[in-house]
Amino acid sequence: MRENDLLEKDEIFSKVLRAGRRTYFFDVRATKADDYYITITESKKFTEEDGSFHFKKHKIYLYKEDFNAFQDILTEMTSYVLNNKGEEVISERHVKDFKKESFNDASDDAPKLDKSFTDIEFDDI
Repeated sequence: MRENDLLEKDEIFSKVLRAGRRTYFFDVRATKADDYYITITESKKFTEEDGSFHFKKHKIYLYKEDFNAFQDILTEMTSYVLNNKGEEVISERHVKDFKKESFNDASDDAPKLDKSFTDIEFDDI
């Protein structure tokens, strides 16, 4: 059996959500025991100065025994964000006169953010 045949057999049902530079892939896949699980993949496009580009991908595997808890927490978190900040997008990228609040302006005791921490590879988990 060819590798492509195995991939096609593995993917049972798929949906794609395109969101700007990000694309989210939702796939139902089969285990070796022919049970189903979900993978959620975020793919983000990065363009280099020379015009070439590459994609960074992060993947989450979600198994049936975790569906209810995952859905409950996701619903709670999205409701919290929408209830507290509304649906309008507020960011430096979307609002031209957006003012960043510096931690140094607020307090010298404020934590310093390590920007390298945000690049996490979930495939390693």
